[in-house]
Amino acid sequence: MPSKKDLLDLQFIDARHKLIDLAAFLDRIDRHEGEEDYRFTAMKTALPILLSDRPDRARVVLESFSDHSGEISGSAPFQGAFGAALPTRKPGVEG
Repeated sequence: MPSKKDLLDLQFIDARHKLIDLAAFLDRIDRHEGEEDYRFTAMKTALPILLSDRPDRARVVLESFSDHSGEISGSAPFQGAFGAALPTRKPGVEG
């Protein structure tokens, strides 16, 4: 089994790159006008989990983006995914 140092030697530069890329994305969002939407809110909710000392961060971050409503939509607005759970909709309102 590799040591922490072994893992850092192998993956530190890649993880560093991803963090810098995320920081640049957040900077771009801050520089532009308009309202935040549910995806940005979901991302801000997930970020503190990364700084926690829990051993299941990846699972908890993934779940923080998941739709836990159990509600089935009558139709999809497009083929694909939003990447974060849509905000709760009022019954009968298409969105």
